[in-house]
Amino acid sequence: MKKLIPQNKRAYLAGFLDGDGSVYVQLKTNKTYKFGFQIAPYIVLFQSQKDQKNFEQLCSMINLGYMRVRKDGILEYIIGRQENIIQFVKLVEPYVVMKKLQLKLLKKIIILKNKVQNKKDFQALAKLIDTFRELNYSKNRKVRILTP
Repeated sequence: MKKLIPQNKRAYLAGFLDGDGSVYVQLKTNKTYKFGFQIAPYIVLFQSQKDQKNFEQLCSMINLGYMRVRKDGILEYIIGRQENIIQFVKLVEPYVVMKKLQLKLLKKIIILKNKVQNKKDFQALAKLIDTFRELNYSKNRKVRILTP
């Protein structure tokens, strides 16, 4: 992202993230990493392929990730590089409403990820990553019906 994005467009991007975005961190099994897991943070924006032209314009304004087309006709704009995530968060954080807690947790995880020195630190970080389940919607989450 080389150009300055005006405040109104930053607010629009924040609204887009709130409505059609996702903020999460995956803990992926990977034997080549010190503790056997890779920590992979992501910010993803979604849009129907029917509106690809407008979505491409939005993504080119950000220019911190890449787009892919899913088999179900949904476009994803994926920001996965840690430095790009931090840059995007700085852009939109003042304007985000619905995903404020996710962004706060994401920033905390990125900071702690860079400070992991031993297995205890890593386990504490993994536990923190698990808290995303409480903040994000999940296909696997069970729905409880509350009765009065």
